[in-house]
Amino acid sequence: MFRQFKNIETAFKHIKVFSLVLIIAVTGICLSTIYWAITGIDKMQQRVYIISNGKLLEAESANRKDNVKIELEDHIKTFHFFFFTLAPDEVQIKAQLSKALYLADGSAKAQYDNLRENGYYSNMVSGNVSQRIEPDSITISVDRKPYYFRYYARLYITRPTSTVTRSMVTEGYIRDGLPISSNNVHGFLIERWATLDNRDIDIKAR
Repeated sequence: MFRQFKNIETAFKHIKVFSLVLIIAVTGICLSTIYWAITGIDKMQQRVYIISNGKLLEAESANRKDNVKIELEDHIKTFHFFFFTLAPDEVQIKAQLSKALYLADGSAKAQYDNLRENGYYSNMVSGNVSQRIEPDSITISVDRKPYYFRYYARLYITRPTSTVTRSMVTEGYIRDGLPISSNNVHGFLIERWATLDNRDIDIKAR
């Protein structure tokens, strides 16, 4: 009889151990499932889908802080392209400069007004002159806001009889936090924009 009770007690202990192991195993499986589910959802939320030319493309989203320098460079390049790459066409000039002025403050508008009042753009049209800018390098300080930049480029001015190459250096500051729109895709604004160098370095006859 005592042996029977002992066997029952041993069996009960085995059941307790088995139940404990089972509970631990199930708990571990549940926690692992929850972890992988959360990780999977987080990865899914970081996926960005872009429609380009009717095609659905997948991109990876990232913290903007990691890419701020790249975005600043693109904003600076885009502004200078719109401001300086011009054809002898009044409509094209107006469209380009309109796009440029969305990306900068009154300092750019002041330079535009000065050139316009001096007949620069009308002379381009009447003289069949075109110009394009090609960036060399951009230095940006992202240590504090507003971000300071200096832009180095070559400006090529093509006239009917010659092609002039100019050294172009500008500087300014960039303020962030503006609403993002189709006219300003990064939400940046160039401030205190100034031209430091704009001299001829080469002239070739055509």
